[in-house]
Amino acid sequence: MGQAASQSFFTAADYLAWEAAQLDRHEYIDGEVFAMAGAEDRHVTVTMNLAFALRQHLSGSPCRTYMSNMRLHVAAANSYFYPDVLVTCSALDLASPMVKTEPKLIAEVLSPSTAAYDRGLKFSHYRRIASLEEYVVIDLDTRSTDCFRKRDDGLWVLHPFARGETVVLASVALELSAAQLFAEVPET
Repeated sequence: MGQAASQSFFTAADYLAWEAAQLDRHEYIDGEVFAMAGAEDRHVTVTMNLAFALRQHLSGSPCRTYMSNMRLHVAAANSYFYPDVLVTCSALDLASPMVKTEPKLIAEVLSPSTAAYDRGLKFSHYRRIASLEEYVVIDLDTRSTDCFRKRDDGLWVLHPFARGETVVLASVALELSAAQLFAEVPET
């Protein structure tokens, strides 16, 4: 998570107007605005690998894949985020060019400064999205992936994939090998 903006409190409307004039991206969490930090090479590469695999897999379907510049509104949390990758199959989202609200899948690639936040508070906000079926967390250092899937009773269940294992994204029926997910990412 970045640093708070100099203004102490924003309404959602204030944030959207202010953000439109900014060069950098900022997330909005119930009145507070946080600058987004830049990402390292490994982060960007894994994000692209995942987004490209999803885009190719979903080609010809009503679903669309978006990367980190697409804003996600979580109305129940009065928040706006920029997930690393999101997939939506919603007609409402397809009609909205700037903001998505009904993702089916969200993925975050962890960095040391955001790992706890992505697994904790951010995930708690994402869980408030009724359409969300799967939340994917990719750890660059361990090359592991945790997929949290929502069951029919609303409970979230962890499906971990260790280094070298094929990642199964059930919400979109995609199996992604570790070689595909981590292609062109050097070992640390």
